[in-house]
Formats: sequence, C-alpha cells, structure tokens
Amino acid sequence: MRNKKATAFFTRKSYIIAAVIMVVAAFGMIGLYYSQQDKKQEEQLAKEQEELVQQAKAEDQARENALKEKAEAAAQLAKKEKAKAEKEKEKKKKEEEEKAEETEAVSGIIAPKEDNFMDEPAVISNAVQAAPTPEPEFHFNAATDLIWPLQGNVILNYSMDQTVYFATLDQYKYNPAVIIQAEVNSPVQAVASGKVTAVETNEETGSTITVDMGDGYSARYGQLKEIPKNQGDYVENGEVLGYINEPTKYYSVEGANLYFQLLKDGAPVNPMEYLE
Repeated sequence: MRNKKATAFFTRKSYIIAAVIMVVAAFGMIGLYYSQQDKKQEEQLAKEQEELVQQAKAEDQARENALKEKAEAAAQLAKKEKAKAEKEKEKKKKEEEEKAEETEAVSGIIAPKEDNFMDEPAVISNAVQAAPTPEPEFHFNAATDLIWPLQGNVILNYSMDQTVYFATLDQYKYNPAVIIQAEVNSPVQAVASGKVTAVETNEETGSTITVDMGDGYSARYGQLKEIPKNQGDYVENGEVLGYINEPTKYYSVEGANLYFQLLKDGAPVNPMEYLE
C-alpha cells in the first residue's frame, strides 16, 4: 500500500515537472518569436532609413545640379553681353572712322578761289567745325575711384564660389552681386564716372541701369525708379542715377534694396573688394 502511494506521488511529481518544462518551453518559444519580430522590425526600420538617406542625397544632387546649371546660364549670359558690348563698341568705332574719313574728304575738296587762300577764313572755319567731337575716355582706377552707391547694410553678400540662402525664394543659389538694404525713395549715386550702356527692366532686378566705367569695368544698379539717364548718356562720379523702388517679387522678404553688380570684362567680380 505504501509502495502504491509512493509510486502515485512520484508519477504526479513527474507530471508537474513535465508541465513546468512545457511552460518554460512555451515561454522560450514566445520569447524567441518576439525576438525575431523585433529583429525584423529593426531591419525594416534600417531599410527605411537607408531609403530616406538615398532620397535626401538624390534631392541634394538634383538641387546642386540645378544651381550649377543656373550659374552656367548666368556665365553664358554674361559672355553674350560682353560679346554684344564689344560688337557695339566695334560698330561705333567703325562709324567714327567713317565720319572722320568723310570729314577729311570734305576738307580736301574745298579749294581756294585764288592763290591767296587766306582770304577764305570762313570756309576753312566751317570745315574745321565739321570734325566730330571726340568722346571722352574713361579710365577706371579700382584702388581709388569706387565709392558706395548709397549707405546701407549688405544683407546678401557676393558669392560665386558657393551658394547663399535667398529667403524669398527659400533656396540656395549663387549671388553675382551685393544686395544693399535701403529705404524706398533713397537716391542712388554713380560709383564712378562713365557712359550709360543700357537702361532696361528686368523681372528679377526691376528697372536697371548699366554704366561703362572704362578699362573693362562696368557697374549695374537694379531695383530703381525714376532713372534720369538714357543709353549713351554720360554720368559723373556721385551723380544720382535714380531712386530705390519697391522690391520685385524675388526680394519681397528681404525688402527694399539696391542690387549692385560690378563686372570686369563682362564677368561679375566681388564689389566688396573695391568699395571704400
């Protein structure tokens, strides 16, 4: 009887141990399952992060390519403007030479009625007056000639080696000029003497005037109104070229300003290296 009880006890104990082992095994299986699920989630998260990184790199590359294309387009435009200016200069020079030749021809056919040609002072005087007045030559001294076009803070610096942030456009791009903060109606002065080569309206810079200062240097003033000069007019150092206008849509966040660009042989250079 005692042996039967002992056997029943050990049998019952074996069942309990087996049950405990099964429970432990079940928990182990559950833990393994959740561990595998966590690993899959981590792998999926890492994959998604890698895709986001690749997408960001692609967007940065596209933005950089777009900025480079704009810079190349600006360089091509500057090159075309330079070629156009040289062509106009050559044409003007040719016209002046033709006028000079015509004047010499007219002077050559005026002969005195008698041997004593000194009796015809009026005829000689008219021939001399017919000669064209030579145009003034401008020589730009970068070390001493350049004055500030107006007083104001530079809110966007010249930058052609790296992009800068334009708040209105909400993008980074190259800047071939300096943007000087100013009040509307503020007068803008010529930074040096020269000849007006263009008065035009630009979508980005509004009413814009360009002045050839000699020796390959020219200055471009944008965001103006009431420009008193026309193409071909001469300007003196410090002469008023116009007044600050309301900003174009490209500079609505920056506010009223002067777009000032300095060019050498048609290519933009940093005005801050020349301004006093």
